[in-house]
Amino acid sequence: MSGYTMLRNGGLGNGGQPWMLRWSSRIRLSWLSFTLFIILVFFPLIAHYYLTTIDDANDPDRRIFGPRTVNELCEVKHVQDLCRIRESVSEELLQLEAKRQELNSEIAKLNLKIEACKKNIENAKQDLLQLKNVIRQTEHSYKELMAQNQPKLSLPIRLLPETDDINIPLPKSKRNCGLHNCFDYSRCPLTSGFPVFVYNSDKYPFGNLIDPLIKQALEASVRNNVYVTENANTACIYVVLMGEMQEPVMPKPTELEEQLHSLPYWRTDGHNHLIINLSRKSETQNYLYNVSTGRAMIAQSTFYDLQYRPGFDIVVSPLVHAMSEPNFLEIPPQVPVKRKYLFSFQGEKIESLHSSLQEARSFEEEIEGNAPADYDDRIITTLKAVQDSKLDFVMVEFTCKNQAKPSLPTEWALCGEREDRLELLKQSTFALIITPGDSQLLISAGSAMRLFEALEVGAIPVILGEQVQLPYHDTIRWNEAVLILPKPRVTEVHFLLRSLSDNDLLSLRRQGRFLWETYFSTSDTVFNTILATIRTRIQIPAAPIKDEPAVEIPHRSGKAAGTDPNMADNGDLDLGPVETEPPYASPKYLRNFTLTAADIYRNWNTAPGPFHLFPHTPFDPLLPSEAKFLGSGTGFRPIGGGAGGSGKEFQAALGGNVPREQFTVVMLTYEREEVLMNSLERLNGLPYLNKVVVVWNSPKLPSEDLLWPDIGVPIVIVRTEKNSLNNRFLPWDQIETEAVLSIDDDAHLRHDEIMFGFRVWREARERIVGFPGRYHAWDIPHRSWLYNSNYSCELSMVLTGAAFFHKYYAYLYSYVMPQAIRDMVDEYINCEDIAMNFLVSHITRKPPIKVTSRWTFRCPGCPQALSHDDSHFHERHKCINFFVKVYGYMPLLYTQFRVDSVLFKTRLPHDKTKCFKFI
Repeated sequence: MSGYTMLRNGGLGNGGQPWMLRWSSRIRLSWLSFTLFIILVFFPLIAHYYLTTIDDANDPDRRIFGPRTVNELCEVKHVQDLCRIRESVSEELLQLEAKRQELNSEIAKLNLKIEACKKNIENAKQDLLQLKNVIRQTEHSYKELMAQNQPKLSLPIRLLPETDDINIPLPKSKRNCGLHNCFDYSRCPLTSGFPVFVYNSDKYPFGNLIDPLIKQALEASVRNNVYVTENANTACIYVVLMGEMQEPVMPKPTELEEQLHSLPYWRTDGHNHLIINLSRKSETQNYLYNVSTGRAMIAQSTFYDLQYRPGFDIVVSPLVHAMSEPNFLEIPPQVPVKRKYLFSFQGEKIESLHSSLQEARSFEEEIEGNAPADYDDRIITTLKAVQDSKLDFVMVEFTCKNQAKPSLPTEWALCGEREDRLELLKQSTFALIITPGDSQLLISAGSAMRLFEALEVGAIPVILGEQVQLPYHDTIRWNEAVLILPKPRVTEVHFLLRSLSDNDLLSLRRQGRFLWETYFSTSDTVFNTILATIRTRIQIPAAPIKDEPAVEIPHRSGKAAGTDPNMADNGDLDLGPVETEPPYASPKYLRNFTLTAADIYRNWNTAPGPFHLFPHTPFDPLLPSEAKFLGSGTGFRPIGGGAGGSGKEFQAALGGNVPREQFTVVMLTYEREEVLMNSLERLNGLPYLNKVVVVWNSPKLPSEDLLWPDIGVPIVIVRTEKNSLNNRFLPWDQIETEAVLSIDDDAHLRHDEIMFGFRVWREARERIVGFPGRYHAWDIPHRSWLYNSNYSCELSMVLTGAAFFHKYYAYLYSYVMPQAIRDMVDEYINCEDIAMNFLVSHITRKPPIKVTSRWTFRCPGCPQALSHDDSHFHERHKCINFFVKVYGYMPLLYTQFRVDSVLFKTRLPHDKTKCFKFI
């Protein structure tokens, strides 16, 4: 304990121990500091020297710590990636520099070309100016030459009634009155438009005696006629309605003559006046027989030889259906061709001609050319012998069971009521019409009534008596619908009727039905036919049917139309240029003033055929483009210079004689804006497209914020008065081309398909050319027609949801086709495409033309369409059967023909496209 205590006290013993401890601690700290100094200073120097010596002594190429070059550093693993990047960047920089120099060289060359092009443009402008000057000089020279060779023409001076009292003496004989000496052509110049003034019959005494039904019917027809004018000072024809006067207050001939001469515009001789005397009965008094009518024309159903002036007066048909359209459901069909009775005749002769003859003549004397005698007894004997022979079922009755209708002397009176006579005629293949025994009676109302009833129900008229003058005989070819035989051939009638084939019978019956519907069926057709007869005689062109005015819906356009890749998949086929100039309309019809003079017979009633259409009838829808319809595409002029074979020249002309022609797309839509916009965009870039007419069939207008696509051609949105599928075929005035592509708003067609269909239509302009084919079939168990859309080897219809047709048919569909068909379409909201196929096939007697193998084109994902309804096909079955009743027969024709272009879509080597053979 003592030692410990000493140390704590700092010295030896009690006082030196602490000092010793402090001294030993200082020695240890000094030693530690010295050792650290030696390690930190001398050890790095020694290590550096040692390592340097190792590199020098061993291998200088394998230095570890010595200075190194750039390449040596790259051998280090973590630096190699950076080196590769640096080398790649260096190479790319070198390549970019080479490209920059190359582009600079090309820019320099292009600058030189630009300068050369500018010089060429300047030279071309100078050449163009020179050519324009040459053209102006040529046109000026041509005008001077034409002025030298052609005199200056002006329209004829219109003579007014106040100064038109020429007082030319009448011809010596009434029968010598004709257009050349009894008609004032100066009042009817070619450019007058054929104005007609109709007297108001209520203002004159004889007007109060006219049958009210006839008066009412004619007044309604006058209001709807395009030629009627209220300005009598400029009129060409003045119409006086006499009608069928009521008995027994008929005026005396002298009184009637005074009333006629007192008309305001009669002007002493009544030239350019037309007196219309219509009848509804089989016996009408010929009260104009002893009346001096001067130079006025007469139109009536009864004429005597001394009264009738050929080429001047007009034989008209009776007015049976005065106020309404015929009921087509009551008209029998035209097939089967042969009916129960071979021929039929019912009549009773009130007065025989023997009483008026001074002496009887033998049959031999009659054949030698002497005055004709009464053949009626011989006719009765012959027809009864045929009936008794039982060779054929015939019905002949020469005595009426009931009281006979009043008739003229020597005329066969009608028996029974009209309904009874029609029932017999419906069962008769032929209807005999025996003309009056008096040879001076050219035509009577009774004979005209028999002719009317026979044509109405499809009984082929057989007229015994060649001296008869049938209605409108100078313009209608009656031999195509009626058999006219001399009375001496009555013994050969049976043989002749048996020798006719079924095809001849059907042709005669169809033509007779056509004549009846077109000229005799209603008061409108009768009045129009009378006016058309005069207009055709004086060679004034018909007034064209007016286009349907289109009420446009304002819309905003500007949306860029995209390009559907399916639309551009045209292969190697060159579709043609997209029009860069404003759309141009089809050429106008330039034969308006020469057609009536050059083709007078063709303008009238030849049976429906490809070039004898309804517009040549008294309805007078002669269109400005009719000549194109009849002429263009029907023949091809050869291409000069030996060109051909490659198809380029043919394709450039679109298959027709006129290389520049466009078509109009008519698209019907109903509240499917998105589908419509997509369909319009698919038309972007379509060659030869003139414009698009969107028929907006919904009463609800398009959305205000709807942005319509810009497809390079005008888009016209037409507002309709009502929701009707018939609006698809209205002849809108916005359609300025002859070619119309009717297309649904959900139809998908490629551009090459549309262009191919357009080329085919150019070669068959009178037919429907389209894509989806359908056909009709006869249902044997139910004895009715069916509509079928199955794939088959033949077709008879091409749906107008994607088809080309001529605008000409739009006029016929809307204004000429029976209204009952359009009413059926509105009732079912269906069948408008079937109706158009019926119309075209009925007129052309040709089937439609199908192009490409496409059978349908509905777009997937589109909203519900009308055709998806279960009742769609049932309604189309009913439509077909109803249309057959209206037309009287089935006009649709089958075909197994489908058009495909020569080498269309065919891949051929380049060296094989210039020359190929047909095997």
